[in-house]
Amino acid sequence: MFAAERRQLILEMVRANGAVSLRELARVVQTSEVTVRRDVRALEAEGLLDRRHGGAVLPGGFTRESGFPQKSHLATAEKTAIADLAATLVEEGEAIVVGAGTTTQELARRLARIPGLTVVTNSLLVAQALAHANRVEVVMTGGTLRGSNYALVGSGAEQSLQGLRVSKAFLSGSGLTAERGLSTSNMLSASVDRALVQAAAEVVVLADHTKLGTDTMFQTVPTDVITRLVTDEPPAHDDRAGTELQALADQGVQIAVAGAAGSPGGEAVPARRQQRRDVPLPAPRRGQMQGAAAALRAAAVLGEQAPGAERARVADMRRR
Repeated sequence: MFAAERRQLILEMVRANGAVSLRELARVVQTSEVTVRRDVRALEAEGLLDRRHGGAVLPGGFTRESGFPQKSHLATAEKTAIADLAATLVEEGEAIVVGAGTTTQELARRLARIPGLTVVTNSLLVAQALAHANRVEVVMTGGTLRGSNYALVGSGAEQSLQGLRVSKAFLSGSGLTAERGLSTSNMLSASVDRALVQAAAEVVVLADHTKLGTDTMFQTVPTDVITRLVTDEPPAHDDRAGTELQALADQGVQIAVAGAAGSPGGEAVPARRQQRRDVPLPAPRRGQMQGAAAALRAAAVLGEQAPGAERARVADMRRR
């Protein structure tokens, strides 16, 4: 294998896996670790990857993830405010899923006070926070323990979520952008988060302002799947976070900002749902109850958004 072919294969492996050891690279390209190390050094000089002790990773921050001890000391006040607001979205007797993370751990501590809940989680930290809540049932997924964030991942976790249906999913991640949605730096964590999302009717993302505009390697929740974002108010000088909030709102995400307008939570950025139906509402036909029911359902969704004559027509449909 020529050097150019080896380096292309090395680059493809790193892009596919995020991080690969020199030993594994040498095995795949069928050469010595000395040769692979030389190839990795050359690719790093071109800015295509970064060297790490015993391996190679993608350049920049796409694969770098802090462990729990580091994350637990970041933006603690913001996470507390976000958790306080997010807890108000949960009602007694609901069944929800809560993903792994330090912000979701803060949320779990508040959920312990809501009676009748069923909480499904892959996070040991979330389960620990709810362990002594007498009126909350905790259901844990199976899977393999990922020690850096105390979460269960892998096929066992994903299979245990099949067939599950709950009202809401509460997730956090490493980054959030209007273009890609929520993302994380670890492939196994991303896969489990996607399974959690599939089980929920609504998806609530918990992300402090430092994560807004940050894009990491693995997408977990596309923007059009996110129902609501609960965040804190960005500093006045943080133009990136403010711009990203507006872009998310323009794509239909409901933005709840903890502490906005002097209240525990407020709509700092108006959530402007995109008009997904561009055709006029059909009038109900007599004798066709099924068609009338469908029209009424459409009217219920769009009734609050319809101005003037359209709103009057919606009201007339409801009277019929």
